[in-house]
Amino acid sequence: MGVREAKPGLREALAERVLTGDGAMGTYLYQLGFPVGVSYEEFNLDRPDVIMDVHRRYYEAGARVIETNTYSASRDKLAKFGLEQEVAAINRAGVELARKASGADAYVLGSIGSLSAGRKRPAGRERVLDNVREQADALLGAGADGIILETFYVWEELDAALQAVRQVSADVPVICQFATDGSGLTLDGVGYTDAFTRLKDAGADAVGFNCHSGPNGILRAMERLAGVQPTAGLPLSIFPNAGLPGLVDGRFTYLATPEYFAETALRFARAGARLVGGCCGTTPEHVAAIAQALAGFVPEAPAAGAAVVERVIVSDAAPAEALKSLTPEGAEPPAPPEPTILDMVRRRHTVIVELDSPRDLAIEKFMKGAAALKEAGADAITMADNSLAQTRMSNLSMGYLVKDRLDIRPLLHIACRDRNLIGTQSHLMGLHALGINHVLAITGDPARVGDLPGSSSVYDLTSFDLIRMTKQLNEGIAFSGKPLKQKANFVVGAAFDPNVKYLDKAVQRMEKKIEAGADYFMTQPVYDTAMVERLYEATKHITVPIFVGIMPLITGRNAEFLHNEVPGIRIPDAVRARMAGLEGAEGRRTGVEIAKELADAVLKRFKGVYLMTPMLFYEMTAELTRYIKMRAGDNA
Repeated sequence: MGVREAKPGLREALAERVLTGDGAMGTYLYQLGFPVGVSYEEFNLDRPDVIMDVHRRYYEAGARVIETNTYSASRDKLAKFGLEQEVAAINRAGVELARKASGADAYVLGSIGSLSAGRKRPAGRERVLDNVREQADALLGAGADGIILETFYVWEELDAALQAVRQVSADVPVICQFATDGSGLTLDGVGYTDAFTRLKDAGADAVGFNCHSGPNGILRAMERLAGVQPTAGLPLSIFPNAGLPGLVDGRFTYLATPEYFAETALRFARAGARLVGGCCGTTPEHVAAIAQALAGFVPEAPAAGAAVVERVIVSDAAPAEALKSLTPEGAEPPAPPEPTILDMVRRRHTVIVELDSPRDLAIEKFMKGAAALKEAGADAITMADNSLAQTRMSNLSMGYLVKDRLDIRPLLHIACRDRNLIGTQSHLMGLHALGINHVLAITGDPARVGDLPGSSSVYDLTSFDLIRMTKQLNEGIAFSGKPLKQKANFVVGAAFDPNVKYLDKAVQRMEKKIEAGADYFMTQPVYDTAMVERLYEATKHITVPIFVGIMPLITGRNAEFLHNEVPGIRIPDAVRARMAGLEGAEGRRTGVEIAKELADAVLKRFKGVYLMTPMLFYEMTAELTRYIKMRAGDNA
């Protein structure tokens, strides 16, 4: 256990020497054989022996700063496991276990993690304040020597968390850490230089980085800070991951060795770090290597800030200027080669026609249909993203083909269902490279309802998040906060369902999508002319364009199926009666007649029409396109 001796205050210790922090808790428990998908924080109550053993191993390895096992012990995160009533008990136990397992010369820091952890947009300020206040109150009440706020991706969330701690205690030492990939920018565009200064003004005692990156990524972030004194005399705190995780024999492993950590620990210390530990993937062996490497190290100057790194990348300019400097010559995206859908619909009636990608490997009929729709005057061909969770040919591929071969604008749906955060941003970046810049952000039907019910629904993002991600690319910033050297120029649409019981609530949701960045809306199909009027009255205050959906019916059975089995579609009794018993050409003819009546009602109130081609019967939507163009009379 070592010699128990009195220790100076944490602030004084950080000013005088470099302290060794501990390593990972969650990934280390996973390495020890404990399953994922459980609350490791609950172990403070149910398996205190396990948690004490981990703390003891880190202390004996040389760590003199021990973090409590409370990273995810906020009310919101514990609620996922039904543990929201145990916030105080879990946090108090976390302090007690860390204290019992370590010597009197160790500092116990109460760990509080980000609520969003970078997976979604930041949690609201009041939500952060409530969660952090409750957690900090329990940790400090149990006797923690300080608080460490860690793995924050967003300035505004870390700022709120620091404020919450300061509302609980004006005197306790607080360390604030961002997650970084080395890019030098936080998710919301605030440069670290500016963020660190603001944190000092708000009461932080130390600042730094943890998680997301291994030593190399954090060293790159520190390079970007070199020479600008961003910490204004505050100590730096550094807790890197053990590199990137890999999958070996079905288990996640981290490759960075203890020897590598020993080498980089010295580099961190020479660059101004006063607390060095480890995050995901690190073990007591990594911590022992850090402690041994730093054993004889004496800082050149107390709390020198970020100083001794070889090169400067980010200046101490305002955040917007810093971002601009990371984009070559502040380059703007190339101007779109033709007017956007928004430009068109503001001056004339505009028709978007949906044509589903093939469900097999033959594309001839699809391409023939797209050509017919272009000839009929369609302003864009829109393609769903495996609608109803039915597997179809990639709409990215088909979108590129209609753009390249037919010179007609593709408008691609993007569902949250099929891609994780990585895949979604990658998909959007690919669309940008291909010059496809009109998209529709949708949630997507659950995979279990489709033709591959054993597949998984991802839903890393909501449709709101997807809108924000896409618009953020227009600023030249990835969802992680990394600058992308160029700006996209996406025009982002959102879905709207008017066929609901409470239309006013649906409109409120529409307004929130506009706040998220939606440029236009495409509605579910409408089959009632009275609904068109109600939709107009409910949305006439909306300033962005609305494309009202019309999908011609093809048979009586089709009408009954849509009405009774497809979410978001309601067909009036009178319309279903007109279609009853009709099949083949007669059914399609009547379906087009009904659609023309609906189009007449839409054209009186809206400039945007969204036609959906049923079952690849493109002749029907081509006829409707010609009809709408003729009736509108403003096709210039």
